[in-house]
Amino acid sequence: MQAADETSPLSLRDVVERHGGEIWYQREKAAHRAYFRFVLPVATPEIEDEQEDNRRGAGRPEYYDFDLFKYEDNLVDLDRKLSELTYTVFDTETTGLQPSAGDEIIQIGAARIVNNRLLRQEVFDQLVDPERPLKPESIPIHGITEDMVRGKPNIDLVLPAFHEFCADTVLIAHNAAFDMRFLQLKEQRIGVRFAQPVLDTLLLSAVVHPNQESHKLDDILDRLGIEIDSRHNALDDALATAEVFLKLVPLLEEKEIVTVRQALEASSKTYFARVKY
Repeated sequence: MQAADETSPLSLRDVVERHGGEIWYQREKAAHRAYFRFVLPVATPEIEDEQEDNRRGAGRPEYYDFDLFKYEDNLVDLDRKLSELTYTVFDTETTGLQPSAGDEIIQIGAARIVNNRLLRQEVFDQLVDPERPLKPESIPIHGITEDMVRGKPNIDLVLPAFHEFCADTVLIAHNAAFDMRFLQLKEQRIGVRFAQPVLDTLLLSAVVHPNQESHKLDDILDRLGIEIDSRHNALDDALATAEVFLKLVPLLEEKEIVTVRQALEASSKTYFARVKY
């Protein structure tokens, strides 16, 4: 299926069924014609509490335009237990939601997990000058203003430092394709490559709770009983994602998913991993 200059691997039926619709084939014998009718349910708007929306931000859409299951780094033993590895859990804040259309990273936050423990003292937290204006609609979400990023190091300086911070670790992010796409677009120019395996807590949540409608980070935090004081700062979101991952590890073990390889394989079979926009 193709729309404008973008191609999707989804069939038309996949899209209709995703939205809870149906396809009807109908014929008008008298007019000697046949046609398809697409029946879609009326959308119900999501109305969130205004105070809650301002506290947590409106969030970001789910992205699947980065293949999380193609990695080149063979230094990580994929058959080690999830609880025994070293991870870098990270998040980015950006000028907007379109990495391929010129949006830029304005903050990278990351924390370390070692042997199933979150090391809050081992963090990476850096504002980035995007060298372009911030989109006004994004500022209420992340709370970062033009004055805060002006004069900070640009991505050419920050990305190599982050690359060094996460060397020889497995990366973890929530809705990881979004963040990885921003990193990927800078790799060739800057001369670094994030080739290690990437685990996505959105996909792992879908493995553990396949019947839940939402796998947004806020909903997972509520579902797992994790209380977080603030959100939508990159470091705060990275710490929240780390807490989620640590809660998911024993739940994955209950499903006999105990290694990184098994976690990646299970993630790749979820509905969300098959969808690309």
